[in-house]
Amino acid sequence: MEMCSEEGINLQRGMNYHLHGKYSIILMSLRKGAPYADRIEDDGRVLIYEGHDIPRTRYGPNPKTVDQPMNNPSGSLTQNGLFYQSSLRYKENRIHAKQVKVYEKLYSGIWVYNGLFKLIDAWQELSNNRQVFKFKLELVDDTTNIYELPVNEASLDHSRVIPASVKLQVWKRDRGRCRKCGSQNNLHFDHIIPYSMGGSSLVAENIQLLCARHNLEKKDRLD
Repeated sequence: MEMCSEEGINLQRGMNYHLHGKYSIILMSLRKGAPYADRIEDDGRVLIYEGHDIPRTRYGPNPKTVDQPMNNPSGSLTQNGLFYQSSLRYKENRIHAKQVKVYEKLYSGIWVYNGLFKLIDAWQELSNNRQVFKFKLELVDDTTNIYELPVNEASLDHSRVIPASVKLQVWKRDRGRCRKCGSQNNLHFDHIIPYSMGGSSLVAENIQLLCARHNLEKKDRLD
C-alpha cells in the first residue's frame, strides 16, 4: 500500500507504461518460482525483464503455452507492445530512452525499490516452445539530467542493484527497521561502505536498512 500511495496508483499489473504522462513502472521478482524469468547482469547495472502473458481466464488456454501478445484482441498494443515500440523508437533515435522505475518483490506484500533504469532494447525469443518478450534496461547513474520525474525522486541514491538474496538476509537481520531510529516506514537498503568507495553490493555485511531521512543524511559518508 505504501508503494501504491507513493506512485498514486493501484499497481495491479507488473508492466505500467508511461504513468502520469511521465515515467514507466515495472514490478519484478527474482524469487524461486517467480512467474517470469527476470534477471540482473553486469553487477546490477543491467536488468533483463521478461514480458507478460495473456490473462488467465476460466475457459481459455494456459497462458504459459501461448505466445506473449504484442496486441490486444481489439488491436491496441498490450503493455508488451507499448514497451517494445518505445524501445524501437529509441533505437531509431526518435525519442529519449524511456525511464522506468523498478520495484522488486521480496516477500508477499513486501517490495523494494531497485532504482531508476532506462529502456534500451527489446526483442522476442523462443522459450519453452513459445515466443516471449525480453526487455533490456540499464541503470541510470547520472540523475542530474533526469527529465519528467518529481523533484524528490532525483535526490534519491540510484546505487547498484543489490541481489534479492542479500536483501532478504538484511531484512531479516535488521527486522524490517531502520538501524538508526527503528522506523518501519520508507526504508532503503544502504551501502555501509558506499559503492563509489568500493563497497560491495554482494554481501549482507555491507548493507543496512535506513529510513529515507537517515539514508539522505548519510549519502556517501562513512558512519
